[in-house]
Amino acid sequence: MATTKIVYRETKIKANGEVPLYLRVIKNRKAGFVSLGYSVLPKHWDAKNNKVKPNHPNSTYLNAFLTSKLANAEGISLETELTSNDVTTRKLKQKILGIEPPSFIKFVDAALERQKLTDKIGTYKKNKAIIEKLHKFVENKDLLFIEMDVAWLKKYEVYLAKDRKNAINTIHTNLKVLRKYFNEAVDESLVPYESSPFLRYKLKSEPVSKEFLTEKELAAFDKVKFSQASVSNLHRDMFVFAAYAAGLRISDILQLRWSNFDGTHLNLTTHKTGTEVSILLPTRALQIIKKYKPNKEDNEAFIFPCFSKDIDYSDKRTLFLAIATFNTKINNSVHEIADLAKIKKNFSFHSSRHAFAVNALKKGMRIEYVSKLMTHSSIRTTQVYAKIVNKDLDVAMKLMNTRSSNTKPVAQKT
Repeated sequence: MATTKIVYRETKIKANGEVPLYLRVIKNRKAGFVSLGYSVLPKHWDAKNNKVKPNHPNSTYLNAFLTSKLANAEGISLETELTSNDVTTRKLKQKILGIEPPSFIKFVDAALERQKLTDKIGTYKKNKAIIEKLHKFVENKDLLFIEMDVAWLKKYEVYLAKDRKNAINTIHTNLKVLRKYFNEAVDESLVPYESSPFLRYKLKSEPVSKEFLTEKELAAFDKVKFSQASVSNLHRDMFVFAAYAAGLRISDILQLRWSNFDGTHLNLTTHKTGTEVSILLPTRALQIIKKYKPNKEDNEAFIFPCFSKDIDYSDKRTLFLAIATFNTKINNSVHEIADLAKIKKNFSFHSSRHAFAVNALKKGMRIEYVSKLMTHSSIRTTQVYAKIVNKDLDVAMKLMNTRSSNTKPVAQKT
């Protein structure tokens, strides 16, 4: 509980001998001082009763003023502590001064509302879920930028780990989103750059292995037989096609129309990054795509018949829900096909993307070409796959340490 008191600050004595009056606020053993704008000579101050003596010409007015200011400060302190989790001396001082410090919660909620209007519904939903955790942590109370220091971040990290049972990388993602919004506030000059606690707090993460299929495993996956009309046959073809067609994401595969295919290349603007890309399809991808060529030419028809021509996918919410629904269905099929192919790896449709990257690098494709085809924002993202390839090369080189079982040492002539 914060304490407030009128103090006579003799250390601040003025040249004319008067001593200024301050309102002192103490919270968590930290003191803050608010100038009351009045000074009195020592002979006019009653230190025992903490008020102006009657011998001061304006004692009645000053004492009423001091009583009012003290009562107001106590009321603000009580109200603030009831509506906010982490009350600080600085926050109380600003409230008493009538300065409304910027709210992180209000800033984020407003940013989310704006984000809802953009095309990136998936990002909005992910960020909204992360901010809902924050709301629960602060018990639906306010959270100010000035309250977000390193100690607060540590406390929130413990909450995510212990109360929410979040793994290290999930916590990392949550804090990255908070950092993103804090940086946006800095960009808008709402808070100073140096006030960011993320400048002094290192986000923790741990490496995640990317599951991918080797060429041999991809071939086994491709050879699992189904009837041409079965859904599993379609889903298998889509997975294998993606593994050859530059690791196209499921959101792009689902939206491919015949107008995107010119006979040799796929030409499209990717859904996630909005990047224009032209992909020369290798033989196996061409074989798959030709299986779905309609008897009657229709450029607006979808190449892989998942989406319906009768639904308007230009509505971003409709498209988001459709992609999410088919992603779940296709991943279920991928798991079943992997079992039939006797592949003992836990992977999803997105692993087709990893398969393309690793196999392309193994075949000698330059890493910058792989990065461009996969529309990575930075080549650093692609370098994760190069590390996987390098590990395989290390294993291969270790074979040089072994002696072939059917090789005998050659006798030396003397």
